[in-house]
Amino acid sequence: MISWNEHVTLPALRTETHFDGRQIVCFSQRPASFYALFAQAFENYPAGEAIACNGLRWTYREAEQEVARIAAGLTAHGIQRGDRVVLFIANKPEFVFVLFALQKIGAIAVPVGTREQAPGLAYILQQCAAVGIVFDSELADRLPADAALPLLRIHVGAAVPHAISLAALNGIAAPAVMLDEDDCAAILYTSGTTGNPKGAMLTHLNIAHSVVHYQICLKLTQHDRAALAVPASHVTGLIALIAAIAHVGGTLVIVPEFKASSFVQLVADERISYSLMVPAIYQLCLLQPAFFTLDLSSWRVGAFGGAPMPAATIAALASALPQLTLVNCYGATETTSPATIMPLGLSAQHPDSVGIAVPCATITVMDENGQPLPAGQSGELWIGGAMVVPGYWDNPQASASGFANGCWRSGDIGSVDANGLVSIHDRIKDMINRGGFKIYSVEVENTLMSLDGIIEAAVVGLPCPVLGERVHAYVYAPHLQLDAAQVQAHCAARLADYKVPEQVFFVDAPLPRNANGKLLKRQLR
Repeated sequence: MISWNEHVTLPALRTETHFDGRQIVCFSQRPASFYALFAQAFENYPAGEAIACNGLRWTYREAEQEVARIAAGLTAHGIQRGDRVVLFIANKPEFVFVLFALQKIGAIAVPVGTREQAPGLAYILQQCAAVGIVFDSELADRLPADAALPLLRIHVGAAVPHAISLAALNGIAAPAVMLDEDDCAAILYTSGTTGNPKGAMLTHLNIAHSVVHYQICLKLTQHDRAALAVPASHVTGLIALIAAIAHVGGTLVIVPEFKASSFVQLVADERISYSLMVPAIYQLCLLQPAFFTLDLSSWRVGAFGGAPMPAATIAALASALPQLTLVNCYGATETTSPATIMPLGLSAQHPDSVGIAVPCATITVMDENGQPLPAGQSGELWIGGAMVVPGYWDNPQASASGFANGCWRSGDIGSVDANGLVSIHDRIKDMINRGGFKIYSVEVENTLMSLDGIIEAAVVGLPCPVLGERVHAYVYAPHLQLDAAQVQAHCAARLADYKVPEQVFFVDAPLPRNANGKLLKRQLR
């Protein structure tokens, strides 16, 4: 059994009761609230660099001054504890300032991805009964009509007649509002690949444990410089980067728009030491000639999640950057980011695993009847712990079906071996049934991704009147000079014959994803 005690120094743990009776293991020492972790960084490192973006820089003292000003201004306009306020802001410093300003006054932040369109934004505003929205001026045309949102009292932004500019917010400064750990700090809406999205309620307790997990397991310190190259509104950007780096007093380097060539230059110029991105971004970096000539020696931890890292990518990164430790992380909005992390240095030894449960998490493999399965057997992963959200905002039906016995039912098919290593095989709904043979699409996708040059791959089952479903693959490989037969031959040499894609479609653009970055297989089907 692989234990965290073998790799890190764990702080004291104790069992506590939270969320109407859940018995969970907690860190004895942790931030008291989301705002408290930022306030502690300001107290410890006032002159330390908090944020860098497009050549502009803010120390923790300067960032705290902006946070305090915005908090006072929002209070002056009637925003108070428990109010929901939507953040419709791109990757920029203002997102961070508004986020912590809301936390200071005890309001609930509702970040929404800037790829969201007007109907989706309207649904979120209505579902959480938001009383305010802070938005980028370039997104003003997507704001719903006032008549559709009777509870919305304040617009903060520009290009709208009745909006207040963020710069104009001012008021009388006040101490941070005292909160309960179990209070909701943020609502993040899940992808909504089927039906309307659900608003996961991230509490202060959830966030506190996730940032401590990142700090301990990735050995983050105030000397780390993190690249925010994923959306700030996504759980990865919000928790793994913004919250985690603030917790340790490090520097958040904001990437307003990801482009591989400029990102590689930024890693060098800003001496980035920590990143958490999808594997495709690392692959795109490897395609840049500058990746092999610039000084990237500061890059210490390259965490990834959301998809497997192809063996060819791992080998290429190891060759080019021997000091970079790749770390597989697995989690979700409902687990406030990490549920598993691979201990530093073990990724190459266990390329098919997403790591072991983080110190305060439990992961149980369940059969279709909700009964635990022995080590090594595949079933649905049920995840428990102090990082698991209590449920969905104002959606008791979804909460009842999504959670059981204090655990979140992930919908992921996976296994946990005798060493505690977790492997993900597929989503329950993405399993393909070909004439009675069950095919985990992720296994086929992993095989496709092992072919050097493939940037993205997705496998779906398409209806067949004889076999029920047949395996089809979509591949994005802009620099790969192969045809479908060669890709099928690659798969046939590594998979059972019934798992080999019967058709391979090459696409000339990245695969479709929703506002949260999740692959939209329904569009491919």
